[in-house]
Amino acid sequence: MFRLPLIMFKMINVAYVFMLITSMYFLDGVADKGVLTLKPTRVDATLLTSKIGSNRTIIVDIHGSEDFMSVQDAIDSIPLGNPNWVIIHVKEGVYREKVRIPREKPRIFLKGSGRTKTSIVWSQSSENNYESSTFKVEAPYFVAYGISFKNDAPTGIANTSHNQSVAAYVGADKVAFYSCGFYSNHNTLLDNKGRHYYDGCYIQGSIDVIFGRARSIFHDCEILVIMDNRMEILGSVTAHSRTSTNENTGFVFIRGKIYGTGHAFLGRPKGDHSRVVFVNTYMSKSVRPEGWSKWNHNGNLENIYHAEYDCHGPGSATNNRAKWLKKLSDEEVAPFLSTDFIDGKKWLITDHVSTKNL
Repeated sequence: MFRLPLIMFKMINVAYVFMLITSMYFLDGVADKGVLTLKPTRVDATLLTSKIGSNRTIIVDIHGSEDFMSVQDAIDSIPLGNPNWVIIHVKEGVYREKVRIPREKPRIFLKGSGRTKTSIVWSQSSENNYESSTFKVEAPYFVAYGISFKNDAPTGIANTSHNQSVAAYVGADKVAFYSCGFYSNHNTLLDNKGRHYYDGCYIQGSIDVIFGRARSIFHDCEILVIMDNRMEILGSVTAHSRTSTNENTGFVFIRGKIYGTGHAFLGRPKGDHSRVVFVNTYMSKSVRPEGWSKWNHNGNLENIYHAEYDCHGPGSATNNRAKWLKKLSDEEVAPFLSTDFIDGKKWLITDHVSTKNL
């Protein structure tokens, strides 16, 4: 029987392992996509912290070996009207507490050890979205990196006000999240007001995964919709509130992925001028052919701005979309293609989103 020389056999094994690891690294990981793609470059925490020039770091360790054991205690130690950036480094662990960044404490950089390693978790359903929130940020100039926010309350009563279990409430201007996670069974991310930027984040929920009236960009974010069989709509990614064309608000999704455990809509309107735009986004077959729903909306549909541009994947076909969908031209999509939509060049620590990223 023919045998390969030992050294050649080892070389072949090494080459095979290298190829296997390489292919695993570049696999997109989204169900139904079935292609190899380069993973987009993430913003590095070191780059962000170097940009803010902070000379103060508070360390939180759930085991008690650092400055504080509680995230909220660390926030409480920062003086009101804080003029300089402060880094709060939250070490690995599950921190079971409700956390609030009050409006009088700007310039906080909340740095976790990775969204799968550091999490702030609470369990509360309420008839009030704000009250149910595990995490609240109400101060401007806030940044979070590598940390997850979870509301693990059990699913409440369908079609009632006792079904809200918000993971995070974002109610301040000039707020950014990098490589963070947001998890809930219902109404996950209340993106309420202000200009916001989400980069490389993971967001999971069922109905109205992202809702509110903010002006926000979601760049390269991954959204998982878990179907809720108790509800007529089953699942929806967005529910943006906008009542007038004079309101310069809206949700813009650049790149990123949308998939789910069942069928889901890209969004439903809350207000006659709801504005949501998906650009160059991968959509799995979980996205319904209609794409958009008017569920629970009894107003005018003529001024709703639900739009798509150059999306791909088995759920991206627009031939059966809702009648009010706007299929944007190159000229129409231009205002949404960079962080200029949120005036990002004026306040973001680092601005790397432009048409070159599409």
